Amino acid sequence: MRVALLAESFLPHMNGVTGSVLHVLRHLASEGHQTLVIAPRSGEITADLHGARTELLRSVPLPSYPDVRIVFARAARLAAILREFRPDVVHLASPFVLGWQGVAAADALRVPSVAVYQTDVVAYAEKYGMPQAGALVGRHIARLHRRATLTLAPSTASLRQLEDLGVDRLRHWGRGVDTERFTPARRSEDWRRKTAHGDKIIGYVGRLAPEKQVEDLAAVADLAGSRLVVVGEGPARLALERALPGAVFTGHLTGAALAEALASFDVFVHPGESETFGQTIQEALASGVPVVAPGIGGPLDLVRSSVDGWLYRPGDLRDLRARVADLVGDEGKRRAFATAAHASVQDRTWDAVCGRLVEHYTEARVLRPIDDALLLRGATRPAVPATRGQESRSWSRYVALGDSLTEGLCDSSRMAPGQYRGWADRLAQLLAHTRTDARPFRYANLAVRSRRVQHVIREQLPLALSLRPDLVSVMIGANDLVGPRVDPIALAVELETGIRMLRDAGADVLLLTPFLPHRRASMIFARRFAAFASELRRVAADTGAILLDLEALPAIGALELWGDDKVHLRSRGHRFLAYRAADALGVPDAEALGSLDAALHADDDPVVTGSWLSRDALPWAWRRLRGRTAGDGRAAKHSDYVFIGGRGDVRAHMSS
Repeated sequence: MRVALLAESFLPHMNGVTGSVLHVLRHLASEGHQTLVIAPRSGEITADLHGARTELLRSVPLPSYPDVRIVFARAARLAAILREFRPDVVHLASPFVLGWQGVAAADALRVPSVAVYQTDVVAYAEKYGMPQAGALVGRHIARLHRRATLTLAPSTASLRQLEDLGVDRLRHWGRGVDTERFTPARRSEDWRRKTAHGDKIIGYVGRLAPEKQVEDLAAVADLAGSRLVVVGEGPARLALERALPGAVFTGHLTGAALAEALASFDVFVHPGESETFGQTIQEALASGVPVVAPGIGGPLDLVRSSVDGWLYRPGDLRDLRARVADLVGDEGKRRAFATAAHASVQDRTWDAVCGRLVEHYTEARVLRPIDDALLLRGATRPAVPATRGQESRSWSRYVALGDSLTEGLCDSSRMAPGQYRGWADRLAQLLAHTRTDARPFRYANLAVRSRRVQHVIREQLPLALSLRPDLVSVMIGANDLVGPRVDPIALAVELETGIRMLRDAGADVLLLTPFLPHRRASMIFARRFAAFASELRRVAADTGAILLDLEALPAIGALELWGDDKVHLRSRGHRFLAYRAADALGVPDAEALGSLDAALHADDDPVVTGSWLSRDALPWAWRRLRGRTAGDGRAAKHSDYVFIGGRGDVRAHMSS
């Protein structure tokens, strides 16, 4: 197997992410797999990479933590690197910035991606004084991991956190521990004498950074007969030395020196409350040292309270002090906990853990073709229940909301001059034809050209609610997104209020993401459309709406589906969209019916005369100069229900 590993951080900076990547490289090499590492360049690498190729990219240091480097690589650059390597799977180690571009590159090459969640970035943002960024970071993490083929999380707490963010395809994958390096045999009485002068040692190992809450160790720094020893480096060291004046700071230790220090502790304390796992906790247990940690996050899976350590109430420093004092003052209990701690990790070798990782790679390779097939059909993967599963529903009152696309502009197939059909009209007929009961099928189309999200919320939504529909389609936002200034996230939040009102009224909602044609001029808006679509995915998941993710459906941008005015779908485009919507709603054999319809009406688009400049562009510019739109003074196509019979006949029918 050929595995490309993208790591947000890498050597020479050693942390949990780097350590895991090195163990994975060693195991994959021993099993005969070929590897490539794509990571930030930040210094000379002297460690053994076990035959891995490297692509180290230009990076910049994080201002508040220079050891952490950020790579701003374009997805196209990463795709070129991956294309040359030809990976079978892309491993994303704690993805965030580089990982986002990496998952996009993997998608472009249709290569399965396995995202390994290792860092609670939301909690880190809050610890670094940016609480307002927490929600944004959470949404970014959710989007990234939902896009990956498979996500691996190290603990039950992190699995639950990702589930709450709406991430699917989750698997548990813990971390291994080097039981040959971390062992009670490394305990050194000489090291203990030199470091603590005969006192009991309360020790900590890890980064000295705000998210680790090392300052909480002040609660135990003055326990009688003990000495606090802090192993590690980081941006908070100077502040911690001032806060903990009696503690011994050893600096960063690695290899045998780290193993010796860890095994020589009497009690290991890790006060951080945002740990997704806690690798140093596991290494302390392997070293035969009882652990005291907060009862939250990763420690819940590692520390068996009252067996090999204590879990204290998060944020309760008096409880922390009492738990540590209990072990420092009771040698018999400390010895019993130490024996249990060492025994608890003997089956967690890196070879066993990495063997399970390869099994996850294999699963991702099976899942990726399934995802690709679903995307071609305009549906998202079946693990998201809000997207599909409507096969048993039968609707009788359908209302369409939106702008010119839903009104049907440019779909003049078999219509009188000046009249249009459109994908929503076509969908209504499909739904009417597939009904199995005797209830009449009613359809209203409230869409008006040039409308924006605010118009849907203020004008179309109240009328829709008065019609008491059981199905509503909503496709809106394109006119907002091509404006001079727009906030896609705020726009989605505004639309979400309307979706919730419809859902609270008992209606099913088909939510469609806006899309662009594959024209170079359209690309200036691509980032806005992608951001808006990403938010609509969240809205669909949060509200239970049925999502037709057209932004993830490349075929909709094909120019042969677009009209001569270059901004609306032609008839074949409306047919294509109607059948994708029918498929998302569970209409039987919608895809096959769509292919047949396309074949029967391949030449159904009327010929349009005149130049694009005089026919379309100049009238649009003139309206804009006068502050007007093409929809001014227009009423909805069907502001009340029309009755659609079983053979496709359409007759007006009052909703009352």
